[in-house]
Amino acid sequence: MPCLMLLLKAEKHTEVLAPVYGKSVMEVCIFFLCAMISVPGIAASVHQVKAFLNHTAYLSCYFPNSQKIDMRDLIVFWQKGSHRVVHEVYYGEEKRDHLSPEYINRTKVDMDKWTLQLLNAGVKDEGHYECIVQHKKEGPPKVIHTSECSLHITANYSQPEIAQLHTGELKPNGYLNLSCSSIGGYPEPKEMTWLISYENTTYKHMPHMDISQDAVTKLYNVTSKLNIPVPTNSLTNISCLLHLREQLGILVSAPLHIEIQEKEVEQVNINFSGPLIAVVVLVALLLGFVILKKIRNILSTNQSVSLAV
Repeated sequence: MPCLMLLLKAEKHTEVLAPVYGKSVMEVCIFFLCAMISVPGIAASVHQVKAFLNHTAYLSCYFPNSQKIDMRDLIVFWQKGSHRVVHEVYYGEEKRDHLSPEYINRTKVDMDKWTLQLLNAGVKDEGHYECIVQHKKEGPPKVIHTSECSLHITANYSQPEIAQLHTGELKPNGYLNLSCSSIGGYPEPKEMTWLISYENTTYKHMPHMDISQDAVTKLYNVTSKLNIPVPTNSLTNISCLLHLREQLGILVSAPLHIEIQEKEVEQVNINFSGPLIAVVVLVALLLGFVILKKIRNILSTNQSVSLAV
């Protein structure tokens, strides 16, 4: 009745405002407005659902069933996209005749909560799902409720690990080659950064991040490389940070400590000048030996002259 009144009022106004085509346009608008009012439970938004990899995802139908309709008068089914049936409850009984193969033996339904449990959820299960409720009244079943949800899968990345790529001992004026890696995560991370701290100062580096995805599991592995001069002025702490998406936080590596103090640099210089000092000492000893020998020869000659006189 309210829709009919709106339609009648629309007819009165459209004759003045748009006598040629305005009436039909207004009627179409009123028709869709009435359709939305008369059909309860039509989905107004898409619910976001998150689940961890290989855990259970809960896909609710969000059906209040305020009229307390008996399940034997309802057809309830979940589908992914527009053609893959995930689960079906047909007049109170679960049916598996129309299920898509990838969902067979992977679903459980709790009709008290109007929720479908998707077991062992994987990355391939991500996507758009719809729950549809049909009521059998007079004639064919009619849709009385729909709801939509979008499933997102999360897999935890491993803690980033720093590896030293250079060989041998670190030397002053050399370069420090490092890599940082994290594996087995999802979705693709945002970025990977390096923090280098010494003398109460922290520097941030953002080199290129290499990303690879496993063809089977669809999980990501990430690596970043850092090449900097060997720090020699003080204790240096180097950390690697993996920034995740969707407000999942940041993973931090165990810090790498590098300490080459000035004493060690001086020691290197001393070690370098050691052979030279040894040569100087040896030459001094040889000169002393030669001088001593000459003195002995002179003394011996003088003694011989004295005896001859």
